[in-house]
Amino acid sequence: MSRPIALVTGASGGIGAELAREAARDGHDLILIARRVEAMQALANELKKIGAETQIVAADLGKPGAADEVVSKIGAAAGIDTLINNAGLGTTGRFDQSDPARISEMLQVNVVALTQLTRLFLPAMIARRSGRVMLVASTAAFQPGPQMAVYYATKAYVLSLSEALAWELRGTGVTVTALCPGPTATNFANAAEMNRTVLFKSPLVKVMSSAEVARIGYRGLKRGKRVVIPGFPNKLSAMSARVSPHGMILPIASYLNSEH
Repeated sequence: MSRPIALVTGASGGIGAELAREAARDGHDLILIARRVEAMQALANELKKIGAETQIVAADLGKPGAADEVVSKIGAAAGIDTLINNAGLGTTGRFDQSDPARISEMLQVNVVALTQLTRLFLPAMIARRSGRVMLVASTAAFQPGPQMAVYYATKAYVLSLSEALAWELRGTGVTVTALCPGPTATNFANAAEMNRTVLFKSPLVKVMSSAEVARIGYRGLKRGKRVVIPGFPNKLSAMSARVSPHGMILPIASYLNSEH
């Protein structure tokens, strides 16, 4: 690859694919990580038309050891200029009625693999005094979320980790950005059955497109912003959740995450 390299996880569709497009238009070659090879190949063919070379790596980040497997497949961690940890899983329903295997997989993808990949790629960026990292969280990160308890908790972890790393790495030439989208039209939302919830069905809620979220997020990444929340309603919701008492936001979140 002859240009700066961006590695994107969860790149087979949705926000991940759109972020890959943004990086390609910005002059990057791409390493795409996901389970669905055919979707990544179609994206690679598209990106080639705008001058981006692409390496496809099939990996299941829901399995232990996946981060090390990714590094071994791409050959080295030293050449990555931009790391976009976008892969994520979610599910709806009461915690005690949730599939334990799905919970474990969610923790592995949203927390463990994200953390390990960030740890593996950061040292080389710091040594070069140049690099960008994006960790994709959610507006769910700003509050507890009944009916999606584990998902909300994992995104709170991602936001907390991202902000702490951004502070630690001041002056190193490496920036860390947390992207916190609100409701977004993606295959992820369908797989998590979030599209059946009040949050997605309410006419009062604006569901953003993946392309819009990625465009705003990538612009924030380029500027080195610590936290990016696309869309004014999502900013307002996130900030309100931070200052409102939990006795108020818990029943609201429970309702929005349900299928009433």
